Amino acid sequence: MPILPIVDLMILTAWTSLLGAFVLKAIRITTSYHPDLFGMGPMELTVIAGVLLLFALTLTARTWLKSREYEQASPRARAAGTLEAYSALQPVSQRAAGRRGEGAAPGEGGEASAGG
Repeated sequence: MPILPIVDLMILTAWTSLLGAFVLKAIRITTSYHPDLFGMGPMELTVIAGVLLLFALTLTARTWLKSREYEQASPRARAAGTLEAYSALQPVSQRAAGRRGEGAAPGEGGEASAGG
């Protein structure tokens, strides 16, 4: 599941919450009316925005670290993983022929022995 749309949605929600908090605070300062948005005042909306931004930052950092984890692995572990992946991609007939010793290696053929 892609993480980027989730992070973008959290950032958009946080900025919308901050905008709502700003508007509510401006109304409270300029008038004697103290409105609430879904029962929350400007301070609660600001806290919600902060939590959403921190969570988006944490999710992005975890995703970045996970992508860098493979690069940080030891060269021997990377080589073993690459060899296993390469072996898995080889057709079964080629792997069986390699185990039986069929197929001449380069340089082993009729040309080299004919000159003798």
